[in-house]
Amino acid sequence: MQTSLQRMNPAALPNTSSLGYSQISIANAGILAFVSGQVAQAADGPAVPEGLEAQTKQVIANLTEALKALEARPQNIVQMRIYVTDLNEEAMNILMPPIIAFLNGAEPSLTGIGVAALAGPDLKIEIEMIVQLPA
Repeated sequence: MQTSLQRMNPAALPNTSSLGYSQISIANAGILAFVSGQVAQAADGPAVPEGLEAQTKQVIANLTEALKALEARPQNIVQMRIYVTDLNEEAMNILMPPIIAFLNGAEPSLTGIGVAALAGPDLKIEIEMIVQLPA
């Protein structure tokens, strides 16, 4: 399964490779899957874990299952949007290491968005993806 994605960090923009993402992702013609925002809830519906670290782990588990369902890998992710309540440097230090580990060097385009609230009162993080399906 190969991807036809090209990653770019033009010299006129900050080089974000060391942070684990690219400024630009170019997807050649192909089928795209739009994965709804995943929150910290498992398929069997247990309570949402407490804390940003535990929630990030569950969200990544859900993203991993979505990729499996698509027969895709992190290298097929074109773009990720990460929505976080109380987004600040401390939150970034908690959530980015497991996200970078999940991406495994893929470096998709990534946007972090601070929000006042998510769909449930206990939710702290939600991540959506655009995935180019493998040929």
